Amino acid sequence: MASKDDEMSDGLQVELFHPDSDREPGDTNIQRLGFDIHPIVFPISLVVIITFVAATIALGDQAASVYNNIFNFVNGNFGWFYITSVNLFIITVIYFAASKYGNIRIGGVEAEKEFSDFSWMAMLFSAGMGIGLMFFSVAEPMWHFGSSASDFMVVPPAFDVAGGTAAAATASMATTFFHWGLHPWAIYALVGLGLAFFSFNRGLPLTFRSIFWPLLGERIYGWPGHVIDLVTVFATLFGLSTSLGLGVSQVNTGLSYVLGDTLGLASIPTGTVPQVLLIAGITLIATASVAAGLDDGVRRLSTLNLYLMFGLLGFLIIAGPTVYIFGTFADGFGAYLGNILDMSYFTGTIGGAAALGGYTVKGWMGSWTIFYWGWWIAWSPFVGMFIARISKGRTVREFVMGVLVLPSLFSFMWLSTFGGSALWVELRSAGGIASAVANQGQTVAMFAMLNQFPLGAASGLIATTLVITFFVTSSDSGSLVIDHLTSGGKHDVPKTQRIFWAVTEGTVAATLLVGGGLSALQTASITTGLPFAVILVLMCYTVYLGLDNEYEILSSEQFAERAQDADDVEVVSGVDPQDVGGGADVESSD
Repeated sequence: MASKDDEMSDGLQVELFHPDSDREPGDTNIQRLGFDIHPIVFPISLVVIITFVAATIALGDQAASVYNNIFNFVNGNFGWFYITSVNLFIITVIYFAASKYGNIRIGGVEAEKEFSDFSWMAMLFSAGMGIGLMFFSVAEPMWHFGSSASDFMVVPPAFDVAGGTAAAATASMATTFFHWGLHPWAIYALVGLGLAFFSFNRGLPLTFRSIFWPLLGERIYGWPGHVIDLVTVFATLFGLSTSLGLGVSQVNTGLSYVLGDTLGLASIPTGTVPQVLLIAGITLIATASVAAGLDDGVRRLSTLNLYLMFGLLGFLIIAGPTVYIFGTFADGFGAYLGNILDMSYFTGTIGGAAALGGYTVKGWMGSWTIFYWGWWIAWSPFVGMFIARISKGRTVREFVMGVLVLPSLFSFMWLSTFGGSALWVELRSAGGIASAVANQGQTVAMFAMLNQFPLGAASGLIATTLVITFFVTSSDSGSLVIDHLTSGGKHDVPKTQRIFWAVTEGTVAATLLVGGGLSALQTASITTGLPFAVILVLMCYTVYLGLDNEYEILSSEQFAERAQDADDVEVVSGVDPQDVGGGADVESSD
């Protein structure tokens, strides 16, 4: 039973901070056959997804050409918008953390942390970039290092250095840091902060429509809100499918390379059919984890992922070129900081048709930076909502620092260890990693590198296992997020519904692989990410409005008087009524 002080503080939160509305999350839902669904968002989402799957299958071999044309159109006409938007996001979240709003607590003045710092970071890493880091941590530095084995493996256009040299190695690490550092995590931080604030501090549904309350008010429950959530569902589903498709491709290659090429134990075929079968098998594992719920399923697997990641990381630091790895971190980080503005605003527009190996400059941007930004934006509803769901009780400053800085530093260390080890091999002995990537594709990069060091087969199997567990946790977390969106923002949804979305995610990932492989995955990300990028730009303003209103309420005499009535409630540190004109009364929240 709640104490008197708890009841008083809860009442204070509702009375002063929650909007004046009688609507509740999911209050118009339909509850049948083990489902609890929003009557508009769920059925429209389902119809569009079924139509997409059917159209891809019907197009057959033509699907790849259609995906390629869409990709080129988005890259050629909207790449500049992606570049500008992501820079805006990083400026916005840094401002929120460094400003007077940094002391505002997510969930209210007395909100307590639901998860320990370690569990929070474990789930954050697993949801954020697990599969991607495994896939690209060796492949991308090798690709940007430049190699005569492939016209497409070239030094990024922002750096004027010769391929295959020490200068190219530094440029490749700086570019990889750029793609996996502050910019993507700023996108996640913006989305996560907006969702967490409007859900926990304002008592609104945990969906994207809620973030637009300052602009739309009660209309978030009408068609404007439906459209926002529908765009979010599609971005989430296709961004997640991109990661799952990349992950299962790497699992397929890992099993074939380690069990076949390295150990000679079994001949594992690679290609679309084996990958679709792997998706089916891993999705079955994911459904079991989804059914176990957030605490028993996702948390435990996320913690296991973190242990495996640190174990593999520690092993390679010891078994690999230890001093070179740490030197790569320092050199790469320095080159990243020294060139961050040039890389951040480079669009490839000027001289975009110039030849760059097998690319044009514009083509390189579409295959790498624009693809990444579209992928991160499409991935952000999933990661942001999941981070929001687990971040109650943290201040805005703590949230931004946790989401923006710490994961970026960890990513840099991971990339330096795996990418740096591969570069060390190539620079000293031309160990064949680059040629393996050129001949067999990017999926083989991790395993070709690990095979250059002791216990290569064992570490390769661990890496494959890690990709599988990341697949499961990504599917788990994605199911949870889409459930929130299609159930009107309810925090708890039936297990049947979570399982349904886990299976749907696997189906869409398999369909994209069948319909065009990596090209289809890239197209799905940047195409669905484009309309969602517009939503994120507007979010910068609505989150600002929400935080500013919260600050005014916390600084008001009305809040101070009500807080004195509850002995355990304290005014947020750093918020002084004199900062906003002497503590005027605040009648209502935004």
